Amino acid sequence: MIRAVVYASTFLLALGLAVWLTPVLRQAALRFGIVDRPDGRLKSQREPVPYLGGLAIYLAFLLAIAFTLRFRDEVLAMLLAGSIVVILGLVDDLGQLGPWTKLLGQAVAVLVLVKSGIYIKLTFLPLYVALPLSVVWLLATTNAFNLIDIMDGLSAGTAAVAAAALFAVAVLNGRHESATLLAGLCGASLGFLRLNFEPAKIYMGDTGSLLLGLLLGALAMNNGYTANNRIAAVAPGLILGVPLFDMLFVMYVRWRRGLPVMLGSPDHVALRLRKWRLTTRQTVLASYAATALLGSAAIAMSLAGTAGAAAILAAIVLAGLAIGALLRRVDMSL
Repeated sequence: MIRAVVYASTFLLALGLAVWLTPVLRQAALRFGIVDRPDGRLKSQREPVPYLGGLAIYLAFLLAIAFTLRFRDEVLAMLLAGSIVVILGLVDDLGQLGPWTKLLGQAVAVLVLVKSGIYIKLTFLPLYVALPLSVVWLLATTNAFNLIDIMDGLSAGTAAVAAAALFAVAVLNGRHESATLLAGLCGASLGFLRLNFEPAKIYMGDTGSLLLGLLLGALAMNNGYTANNRIAAVAPGLILGVPLFDMLFVMYVRWRRGLPVMLGSPDHVALRLRKWRLTTRQTVLASYAATALLGSAAIAMSLAGTAGAAAILAAIVLAGLAIGALLRRVDMSL
């Protein structure tokens, strides 16, 4: 009962703080000219939209857990790593950093986590595999949420749904600390989403997307999935599957076209869905539904036996390949 009160308090505090802070930071961004201007290519909004929404998410999350959670070493490590990417994203939002500079900054944040003992811990995975795999995983999730931040409400809402799924896993496994952090992330994302959903009045920028990707990736790694079968070790990849699928799909399309994989291009899943026949709002809601479905499948996989988990994973892989093939056929040149 006490833990339920802590979870609810953290969620509601983060939600309320984000609802309050987001318009405050929106006004600050407008006053100082910190806006995202349309470029007619990837940035198709009708008029400039203020940034700094990521700071609202960060402050709401930080203040909420300050009241409800003890800051042990691992929590402090996540907050330090999160602060590094927040500063990195803020500098990029205020000016512009090159892709390799951003990647280097992200690597520093990831190494802070790994150095503090936050890495993949599976009994059947040797340390010399777990450590580099953890680095790749964290860099992937950090950039995946950044890459899908191309449409009103897409990244923040997907993060909120993913955090809710990870929260359910944490509660099922008695991981009180992780559950509290995830409740805070979910509340902060939803509070920000109030002004970020279409038509967006503020963007979170790299400040928010990098923070959400890093923290969700870190909290997803060791949330307890393999008690019933080892196949469920891939469950974190399913829960964060929407941004990860988009990242891999875009990299594949760019590679096939002979383009640098880090070059911006209108090849994202969300843009292809909108080009096909969905509106922006329908595309975003479909992404939320897909995240909820994948989260439910991941939980079912962790509770099932080996045969059941294998069947769930096979169905998801086949569906992903089919969807990828269909999306690949959408003509983005017109």
